[in-house]
Amino acid sequence: MFAIFVTGGKQYKVAEGDVIFVEKLGVAEGEKVTFDKVLAVSGEILSVGTPYVAGATVVASVVKNGKSKKIDVIKYKPKKNEKKKIGHRQDYTKIQIEKIEG
Repeated sequence: MFAIFVTGGKQYKVAEGDVIFVEKLGVAEGEKVTFDKVLAVSGEILSVGTPYVAGATVVASVVKNGKSKKIDVIKYKPKKNEKKKIGHRQDYTKIQIEKIEG
């Protein structure tokens, strides 16, 4: 059984027990979070929503909140003596899928 749900502007295909990284959620570690924007659920038959499946939810627990590795961005304009170095670390939430209902 798998489900496709939306969070943080991205779609994720998950099964029970999966551990995934999503955009940062405002939830503390150890708490449960419920996603109700479920696009599709497969069980005995595949249920596809228009746009969401009614009554379907994905329940997950938050394992960790953190930041990803640093990405360096360098901007350079030739003949102008213009150089700029910018770093970025994206926040994430690591979640474990516990139950798919629907």
